[in-house]
Amino acid sequence: MKYLRFRDPAGSVRRGTFDDGTVQFGDQQYEVSEVDVLSPTDPTKIVCVGLNYADHAAERDKDVPDRPLLFLKTPNTVSTHGDTVTLPAGKQRVDWEAELAVVIGEQCRNVAVEEAMDVVEGYTCLNDISNRDDQDTEQNWVRGKAFDNAAPMGPVVATPDEVPDDATIELRVNGETKQASSIDQFFFSVPELIAEITTHLTLEAGDVISTGTPAGVGPLSDGDHVEVDIEGIGTLEHDVRSPSR
Repeated sequence: MKYLRFRDPAGSVRRGTFDDGTVQFGDQQYEVSEVDVLSPTDPTKIVCVGLNYADHAAERDKDVPDRPLLFLKTPNTVSTHGDTVTLPAGKQRVDWEAELAVVIGEQCRNVAVEEAMDVVEGYTCLNDISNRDDQDTEQNWVRGKAFDNAAPMGPVVATPDEVPDDATIELRVNGETKQASSIDQFFFSVPELIAEITTHLTLEAGDVISTGTPAGVGPLSDGDHVEVDIEGIGTLEHDVRSPSR
């Protein structure tokens, strides 16, 4: 099953089932072109995982950590399918990072690895847009990772049965493939991430865990069109603009 969060023609926010370009809510059915697609969830926080693919760690000249490297993106970072993201002003390098995002289905704390999938509602696509100028010079990555609209996600939430364990993940910029891998290359699995994160903090229904990016990150430019495609979920698309324009 796939779910789409949207605003219907009357202006009401709804969450319906999505299939083949149409969304169903109650007895109403809409073409996606008839509604405003919203972010698939409204999280209190996005918990991000760094260096969860060995090849990405290598391209960043880092070692894979002994335990998951965690950082936060705040609610202001959320943007959605079809949005245009304004990059931070005056930066030399702001990168794309395609990621599988886990949407949490219930409030949870201290979840065992064996029970972790019980708290997962589903998966969506996310681009962890990263301001390298500041990320590489600060410790807590607020400027590097938590600027406005730095986490485009969507377009749908797909239940776990829709997404293969070795699902492909690909990012394209202006139609050219820049990242191509599969989620079975994670160093830390989704259940391991949930167990580690909930050891330290409570996850709320709708919160998101962004699981890390494969090799192939690179700089965004004014006017770029970005697609994040994950097998079983679909394709997140968004544009990018420079604030100087």
